[in-house]
Amino acid sequence: MRDVIRAELGKTIANFEAMAADPAIADGIVAAVGLCTAALRAGNRLLIAGNGGSAADAQHWAGELVSRFYYDRPGLAAIALTTDSSILTAIGNDYGYDYVFARQVEALGQAGDVLLAISTSGRSPNIVRAVEAARARGMKVVGFTGNGPGGRALAGHCDVCFQVPSDETPRIQEGHEFIGHTVCALIEAEMHPRPATHGG
Repeated sequence: MRDVIRAELGKTIANFEAMAADPAIADGIVAAVGLCTAALRAGNRLLIAGNGGSAADAQHWAGELVSRFYYDRPGLAAIALTTDSSILTAIGNDYGYDYVFARQVEALGQAGDVLLAISTSGRSPNIVRAVEAARARGMKVVGFTGNGPGGRALAGHCDVCFQVPSDETPRIQEGHEFIGHTVCALIEAEMHPRPATHGG
């Protein structure tokens, strides 16, 4: 069991080292924060969607923005599209699971909003359709995916797309969590800078 633990830690460390060495990750974070803060300053919102573990990320990041990350400040307008079971089941029943996020984007999204779309494979039909719906409404799109063919395809439809350099779902999700946390922290700092403290 300890060998498995060491092996898993080794893969995680190697993945983060690869991310640290890839300038596209840092550049993407800067660009994503710029899109999100521009939207928020204009009175627009961030919509976040993902399946499974990525649904948990969507809810987690929305919570970090609406509540707080590092310090107290006014809430920021972020909505996870994964939380309302009545809406999700109604859309799934009436239109099919492929439309559970796209229908919400059509109902809630508007030009100037940002969709954060999370799919480890890049091939999730409901995420792809949500991206298409966001594009049709004049929204910006920030994608989170892996480095496989589906991730590369998704990247072609995003303004910014994070392709974690792995083809293992846990490693991709770990990378997404780091990027999402960093984006949330920087949005908080840009929108509501922490007041300076003065030592005695």
